[in-house]
Amino acid sequence: MTEVAFHFNAPDKRSYACRLLRKAYLKGARVLVLVEEGERATLDAALWTTVVGEFVPHSGPADPPQVQARSPIHIAGQPSAHHTASVLVNLRAELPPDYQRFARVIEVVTGADADRAQARERWKAYKAQGIEPQRHDLQLAPQD
Repeated sequence: MTEVAFHFNAPDKRSYACRLLRKAYLKGARVLVLVEEGERATLDAALWTTVVGEFVPHSGPADPPQVQARSPIHIAGQPSAHHTASVLVNLRAELPPDYQRFARVIEVVTGADADRAQARERWKAYKAQGIEPQRHDLQLAPQD
């Protein structure tokens, strides 16, 4: 069964996602990141500048299928047939499509009222499907 974790109170979704993706890359994980339309380019640029002198390799939907297949991180609005991942990071407002095919789903949630309300709906949807999501409050957790 898919493990779902909500990371609440992220000060900024993009910067938190960059740190999370850097950690995942360094651990050798393969990750799909689902973003809202228009946010892919912003996250793409941020991954180039997260840590000075470091690059977190990633691909997007416009990249050739062979690049997507080899990339440890794929950023898109929808899952790709060319990229296989065991971890899904959801930065979108709705429940990710076909999330059950991933071993782990990470939901990143800011403190904004609208984002928290959307997260509550996703939490309820996971529970209705028999999943007990984990809660990680980033205000209480040490940041690295």
